[in-house]
Amino acid sequence: MAIHSSGPAPAPGFTRRDALRVALAGGVGLGVAAAGALPVLADAAPLKGRLKHSVARWTFPQLSVAQLCQTVKGLGFAAIDLVGPEDWPTLKAHGIYSSMCNGAELGLTKGFAGREFHDELVARYTRHIDLVADAGYRNLICFSGKRNGMDPQQGMANAEAGLKRILGYAEKRGVVLVMELLNSRVDHPDYLCDHSAWGVALCKRLGSDNFGLLYDIYHMQIMEGDIIATIGRHHAHFKHYHTAGVPGRHEIGDQQELNYPAICRAIGDTGFEGYLAQEFMPASPDPIGSLREAIRLCDV
Repeated sequence: MAIHSSGPAPAPGFTRRDALRVALAGGVGLGVAAAGALPVLADAAPLKGRLKHSVARWTFPQLSVAQLCQTVKGLGFAAIDLVGPEDWPTLKAHGIYSSMCNGAELGLTKGFAGREFHDELVARYTRHIDLVADAGYRNLICFSGKRNGMDPQQGMANAEAGLKRILGYAEKRGVVLVMELLNSRVDHPDYLCDHSAWGVALCKRLGSDNFGLLYDIYHMQIMEGDIIATIGRHHAHFKHYHTAGVPGRHEIGDQQELNYPAICRAIGDTGFEGYLAQEFMPASPDPIGSLREAIRLCDV
């Protein structure tokens, strides 16, 4: 993963945690947190309500969680993605929903495709399923991890075996395990769950409404394209969506190749009832303005 800056591009494999650490250390982009104040947001026009909107917490590292809560409320929506238990009390205090919970994973590289990680993952996810359910949330992210030389079908069999150890408990507690589709070409070399067909096949093998895919539009455009047709074919397995511009993972407007209004209309046409979360890295000197415009484009 890369993060926008004036310096050289980071190496492939740059993670969300890296992005947070670098941006906080270097003061990239948004300067409002240092001053302890946010720009005043005009009252947002009511959203159409056909899609439920969210934003990934890591993409606004210079804002505290409380400030990001205030920002999204000012923009007319009420959810934040990729927030762990330590920040859920802040979300609840502001009336903001945790639309995709995290914190159980061992990172992106050590996932359910590796049998050597299963015991630790099962212990961590079992604890986290309780935390998510007890907090009144639903979605919990998970990852395949790297291939590490294994055949993709062997990786799928491994993932199936590991996930089955916790899936019954997730069903009992009403928690949905959501595996993210990531590109292995630019950002996450050797990641196994890098094509929608592989993820859909895993969903069919598990056969549970409490397991599905996070269809990341940015990542899947890089790997396979055909976004709207894929959504039409496989939407029953897509529990959540992420956005970002291609190329570059920045804003989703007309400076990049994807037509997000058309994509969002296609998502809406499937009857999707989950969340679509903005996960672009703002390149503009006005990141909150970029988020406002992204929500406008996706509010179809």
